[in-house]
Amino acid sequence: MKTPICDFVNEYIKRNPVRTHMPGHKGVGLIGIESFDLTEMEGADDLYHPEGIIKESEKNASLIFGCDTCYSTEGSSQCIRAMMYLCSIYAAEKGEKLRVLAGRNAHKTFLSAAALLDIEVEWLVPKEMDSYLSVIIGTEELENLFSSAEILPHVLYLTDPDYLGNKVDVKAISSVCKKYGVLLAIDNAHGAYLKFLSPSQHPIDFGADICCDSAHKTLPALTGSAYLHISDSAPIVFKNEVKNALSMFGSTSPSYIILQSLDKLNRYLSDGYKERLSEFIQKVEKLKAELELNGYKFIGDEKIKLTFDAKKYGYEGDELAEVLLEKNIVTEFHDKDYLVMMLTPETGDEGLEKIKNALLSIEKKSIVTDLPPKFTKSEREMSIREAMLTKREKLPVEKAEGKILAEASVGCPPAVPILVSGELITKEAIECFKYYGINEIYVRK
Repeated sequence: MKTPICDFVNEYIKRNPVRTHMPGHKGVGLIGIESFDLTEMEGADDLYHPEGIIKESEKNASLIFGCDTCYSTEGSSQCIRAMMYLCSIYAAEKGEKLRVLAGRNAHKTFLSAAALLDIEVEWLVPKEMDSYLSVIIGTEELENLFSSAEILPHVLYLTDPDYLGNKVDVKAISSVCKKYGVLLAIDNAHGAYLKFLSPSQHPIDFGADICCDSAHKTLPALTGSAYLHISDSAPIVFKNEVKNALSMFGSTSPSYIILQSLDKLNRYLSDGYKERLSEFIQKVEKLKAELELNGYKFIGDEKIKLTFDAKKYGYEGDELAEVLLEKNIVTEFHDKDYLVMMLTPETGDEGLEKIKNALLSIEKKSIVTDLPPKFTKSEREMSIREAMLTKREKLPVEKAEGKILAEASVGCPPAVPILVSGELITKEAIECFKYYGINEIYVRK
């Protein structure tokens, strides 16, 4: 597969012209990659109005994913906001304000999209929640929600896979959505690799109307590389307005380094990647089996993510991460309950061996029995937009009971809010904040 963006840049560097265009480093700089860093100059095309090499490269990506695919150089965050903008236009064409039913474990970017676009959100929260990072919904529950609703949402928005590696049955969920005429939008930031399983488990192939993938999370692309995918069955306005939607939330100077990463990735993915991934997954499954024999317990359904239920091995997730760090193993995420490792074929045999040896060298202890506080849904006192734009003050969480949350206080990772802007801060919510190490929050003044 051709790499038109990379080819253009390499030819430009070879010509060694006098650069009287941006960027200011002129191809010579401090970290050694400046010569590859260009802007929207003659021949370089325009990401939001592509007619040349970017258009060709995105067509290559579209062939690989089997749908209309656009690039983002600002991660899935740009794509999430663009998805909600497109859904807002879809609702506006019906003369209505967008209504979204969303899984409560949505990334904080979804909240910013709701605030910017003034979206009406109803939250999907299971009756029992072991972690605020997971929302697992079945088709029967969704069927009951839709059949009993006075007014249906325009779109169901889910995060799948979630941060802990849990998955819902997207194919079955999409069937229910289609039955009731509800669009399905998926934050697939952690699942770009799902396209390359045999058979594919990608949301678009399972019936989602629109979804985003972070290429940099599970594929070998630079940080910030992402895709926005649109199904052939999606409303035509999605395809007509997608570039406008992305430009609404993206810089007018998208990273040309990231565009080259996405461009070169097309060739990598089209040249035996499925086979390499399949072989690697078999090695990961063998690793998990060995670790389970030693007493480790896992949660989640993902093929290349290891999510440890750390307490069942006698440690809090934070403690286990600290022990691994001393052994030069740097993990993706940890809290009191879980520890997450994200693996890809680039981890390699040597990396897997080091992970195994490090984990097997850690002594198993008695199970830690204390449980996290139960998550409970708080009452909404104002819209997300009103709350995020309100006059605010920062308070210790102990003094915030009865106040209204102004801005979701959350670290990244995992960037999933415990409480949503505009909700009442209860005693139960405060316990959750404290348990997860959030000691100060912004409230409405």
